Amino acid sequence: MSETAQQSPHHIDVKEFHPRAQAAIHNPKIRQNFRKAMDGLMTKRKSAFEGWDLETLRDLGANIRLRALANLPDLLEQLEQKLTENGIKVHWAVDSDDACQIVRDICVARDAKSVIKGKSMVSEEMELNHYLEEQGITALESDLGEYIVQLAGETPSHIIMPAIHKNTGEISELMHEKTGTDLSHDVEYLTTAARLQLREKFMNADVGVSGVNFAVAETGTLCLVENEGNGRMTTTVPPCHIAVTGIEKVVPNLEDVTALMALLTRSATGQHITTYFNMISGPRKPDEMDGPEEVHLVLVDNGRSSIYQDNELLDTLRCIRCGACMNHCPVYTRVGGHTYGTTYPGPIGKILMPHLIGLDEGRHLPTASSLCGACGEVCPVKIPIPDLLVRLRQESVDGDKLHPAKVNGHGAKRGAMEAMVWKGWSWMHARPGAYRFGTNMAARFRKLQPGKIGGWTQFRTAPKLASKTLHERMKERGQ
Repeated sequence: MSETAQQSPHHIDVKEFHPRAQAAIHNPKIRQNFRKAMDGLMTKRKSAFEGWDLETLRDLGANIRLRALANLPDLLEQLEQKLTENGIKVHWAVDSDDACQIVRDICVARDAKSVIKGKSMVSEEMELNHYLEEQGITALESDLGEYIVQLAGETPSHIIMPAIHKNTGEISELMHEKTGTDLSHDVEYLTTAARLQLREKFMNADVGVSGVNFAVAETGTLCLVENEGNGRMTTTVPPCHIAVTGIEKVVPNLEDVTALMALLTRSATGQHITTYFNMISGPRKPDEMDGPEEVHLVLVDNGRSSIYQDNELLDTLRCIRCGACMNHCPVYTRVGGHTYGTTYPGPIGKILMPHLIGLDEGRHLPTASSLCGACGEVCPVKIPIPDLLVRLRQESVDGDKLHPAKVNGHGAKRGAMEAMVWKGWSWMHARPGAYRFGTNMAARFRKLQPGKIGGWTQFRTAPKLASKTLHERMKERGQ
């Protein structure tokens, strides 16, 4: 975990997943809020894809992402060259701390005191707001959901809908307490009030910070998808725009974006098309009326290069951040996003975060799944999430801690007793005589079997050994 994240007031101990999950399960308001929201999103997604050959579109999306990742080093070089030609300054960040310092240096060079932010999960990954506050620079979220969780002093609980854990009444009370708006269940009134509060901030901000959905290498274009217009305001009103994104977001050309856009909006919110689609190709030209004087792009690695080196785990980088896997996950729906204690919750967080924070820190994430497969079935770019979860579970109990090509912190959940049991199991199955003797003894002395078997019997009945072995039963049947 980065130094910035460790110092953040929002830092949550990821290892305490189970106590938070228990608390969430016994909180009826949390369960009701998420159940209602997830049911609605699943219905909208299903309706949005009606009439489409969804599997063919998913194959196309997966192939586009695979092709982009296969050529990622070359595409990143091409992207940097085109962006530079367009007048956009490109910065490379090794990790979150490095990325935060780059943003700070740009702000300091412009004597900036205030930053307005569009929605960006990479900036959440960087803990950018907290870092800038420490540097004396005010950072204000302009996405409505992000604005609400910032007012509440919380982190997003969903990558697309940050305040989805709150109902209208809770948001009304929060805005009344923090901004003085009237108490109301009228969503339009609350939205208008937030818009008016933010409007002045846009006009006075020194720097705008946004994320990037897709970076097009062929043209040097930064694509930004949003519904509220805050993204366009953030990238055009302040005199300086800083875009931050992970290095995996690059695609070869604009044609690739069309298929990914069709998948992204339908999978995320059930929309046929997003309200705003911004294509940023450079700073304001001398003959243009508006736009920023400077545009910067910060390309953040933060562990992604490590993922890229493993042919299986590489699939994690296909993600287009639609959140469909969360919306369909039975675990996420019941415990909510804050339970995970990570920037990216739900299924995508369970396969991405162990790379960013290490399996020793995120040891419970790969097992926080029923492996029902729903996440893999709805993923628009066909990430084999269940397979990757199984791989990370194997990594978490791996005994070779010095293996250089595996996930950082692997072997964190390895227990001496469990390892000994499995070694004994392996030894016995390799020796038929020992196997027959062992199973015979187990059947004869089955009454000595303990009634409690660790975590297995915490919520289940202990399995009972049969009175006769399979070989004995088959022998009785004359086979």
